[in-house]
Amino acid sequence: MSGIVLLLIVLGLGALAFILARGKALSSVGGDQRALHSRPHYYGFSASILTIAPAVALMVVWGFGQSTLVQSSVAELIPASAIAEGQTVGLLMGDVQRIANGLDTAVAEGALSSDAAATLSTGADDIRGILGSVGVALGADVDPAILKAAQSYRAMQSSGATLRMIAVIGVALLGLTYGFMQTSATYRARNSVERSMRWTLIAAASVAVFTTLGIVFSVIFNTIEFFQLYPAKDFFLSLTWSPSFGGGSELGVFPLLWGTLYISLIALMVAVPTGLFSAIYLSEYASPKVRAFAKPLLEVLAGIPTIVYGLFALLTVGPLLVNVFGDGGILGVNWMQGGTAVMTAGLVMGIMLIPFVSSLSDDIINAVPQALRDGSLGLGATPSETIRQVVIPAALPGIVGAILLAASRAIGETMIVVLGAGAAARLSMNPFDAMTTVTAKIVSQLTGDADFASPEALVAFALAMTLFVITLGLNVIALGIVRKYREQYE
Repeated sequence: MSGIVLLLIVLGLGALAFILARGKALSSVGGDQRALHSRPHYYGFSASILTIAPAVALMVVWGFGQSTLVQSSVAELIPASAIAEGQTVGLLMGDVQRIANGLDTAVAEGALSSDAAATLSTGADDIRGILGSVGVALGADVDPAILKAAQSYRAMQSSGATLRMIAVIGVALLGLTYGFMQTSATYRARNSVERSMRWTLIAAASVAVFTTLGIVFSVIFNTIEFFQLYPAKDFFLSLTWSPSFGGGSELGVFPLLWGTLYISLIALMVAVPTGLFSAIYLSEYASPKVRAFAKPLLEVLAGIPTIVYGLFALLTVGPLLVNVFGDGGILGVNWMQGGTAVMTAGLVMGIMLIPFVSSLSDDIINAVPQALRDGSLGLGATPSETIRQVVIPAALPGIVGAILLAASRAIGETMIVVLGAGAAARLSMNPFDAMTTVTAKIVSQLTGDADFASPEALVAFALAMTLFVITLGLNVIALGIVRKYREQYE
């Protein structure tokens, strides 16, 4: 039974619990709601929660536990002789799952009997033909050990699904019975429902916290594993980035950090002045009609996918810069050899970041109390002096937050870099040279069928951890600036 069907059954039992408990509460007082401690629907909701919540929780825990247990059990069945050179058990488990899913599909379509799928009575060549007929691609050889592991995987998954169905429906029925039995005129159903909702809200609020912790710990553990294979000194101090999955890699992060910061700096030099000046104009100078037209039009830039910006950088901005700064260009200099360069990605990324800075800064400037403006103008200051000496300092904490958001977006951008800046990891002060960033290399290192336990794959987590530390440092600095100016205006 699929998880969706099982969930629908649990929800149906929850609806039944609601009807039964509500009816029992009313019948216990002869239909007079005034004799009940809580309103009738609270009794129904209380029984429904007792029916649905434990069953759904069991489904989630069972799903994670069964997947881990089955994969570890099947992995132990794969002999060392079935693992070819350059392969890992993790890669073979992908083949095992694909074959097992193909066996299920073949049984469902009638191309293979359930008995044949559960035993080795069908040969590997026959299995190949059957799986090929249902669209499952296999390699040159089907190792009997892999086939046996796939059959074991399929059997364990089937048994686990059956046990899950029995356990989940059993827990739901127990919850329904308990909720129905405790329903009485004096039962504090409203208190029980409100308590359940409070815990539900706490759980929802905890999702972000636990997700963040999970991301951080997963990155940390894989980073530690990387530094056990590759020296940390060479990673942080080396000026060469030259990965080689055949061995002999040089994985110095400095060229990637330089490209990341260089492109981000150019992007912020474009986005911050333009976005801040546009926000000042829209909030302080523009008429209501102009603001109603210009602000939505400016925010349209935020809705454009980054891949479109990347194509714009590759097909328009890059060739335009070559025509100006390239060999035979308008200026007659030979600073730019190709369309992919730091300047190309920086300019386009800056355009992409303008609405982030402008929209947030506009809202923050509008939040400055009008009394501060009136007081400044009443003392004889001009509007421009009021904006420069009163409004902007008062809004500075929020503006710093907007700039920090733009910086974080610039540091984490990938598609514009890939299409606009190139893939060369180099140290250069020339903004018209092709470079790359940390995020682009994270994608490239995790793309393909490379051994996940190799330094060339694990380096992606070390790069991610480096970016995390950098952005954390930016947050600390921004927090210090915010506190400094907030003290002056409180």
